[in-house]
Amino acid sequence: MAQGDERFLSGWAMVLGASSGFGAATALELARAGMDVFGVHLDRKATVPAAEKVQEEIQALGRQAVFFNVNAADEEKQREVLGHVESRLKEAGQLGQLRVLMHSLAFGTLKPMVGPDCLTRPQIEMTLDVMANSLVYWAQGVVGRGLMGHGGRIFAMTSSGSVHCWGGYGAVSAAKCALESHIRQLAWELSPKGITANAIRAGVTDTPALRKIPGNEGMIEIALRKNPSHRLTEPGDVSRCIVALSRPETQWMTGNVLNVDGGEEISS
Repeated sequence: MAQGDERFLSGWAMVLGASSGFGAATALELARAGMDVFGVHLDRKATVPAAEKVQEEIQALGRQAVFFNVNAADEEKQREVLGHVESRLKEAGQLGQLRVLMHSLAFGTLKPMVGPDCLTRPQIEMTLDVMANSLVYWAQGVVGRGLMGHGGRIFAMTSSGSVHCWGGYGAVSAAKCALESHIRQLAWELSPKGITANAIRAGVTDTPALRKIPGNEGMIEIALRKNPSHRLTEPGDVSRCIVALSRPETQWMTGNVLNVDGGEEISS
């Protein structure tokens, strides 16, 4: 893609949860727009090929793809990844050129809050740590190490579960609420540095994460009926919006929860 192209972006993106769903789609879309990609994902032997495929597709676009198969919520692994990224950017004279940080981690416990097989304290704390609090720690790392500067973009994937209730979704719902709160606070604190932070609330999307939610078939049926276009949101709908929001013209947009759902949320 030539730099004169109106969609051209430069620098690096870091995508947490880069091997599937929204993370994979966004990593690829940012690469198409001209960015190199650091991908962080946690995959076992059976699903590693999916991560490798994303990495290969990014490289086929002529972009660099550096992926780390680690637990993004592990403090020591986070330090290791950030240290590697910092060294690489320093060696290339690109310190401060991390333009996008996307948080798309979907790992939590899906159980009711009360009853014979209900959420335990460790399960609630783990869900909030992975799906919400880890955003803060990664933001601290990329800003504190000077990896991201003016013009930086932070995105986090939330869902309508932050304002609606579904069976077994309590811990994840709490995490999404916390995630949106973290985004607002990060936006407020990072605004003087020229870094924006926004949450993306996608419509119901048929991803591996959705398929783990009890009653997902009913959620899909309701979404198809509610959505004015009578289709589900697709990962590409979200990834294309993130590319648009990564451009300099959106510098004044920060601290928002942005619906990317074709009007699903506003439909009765």
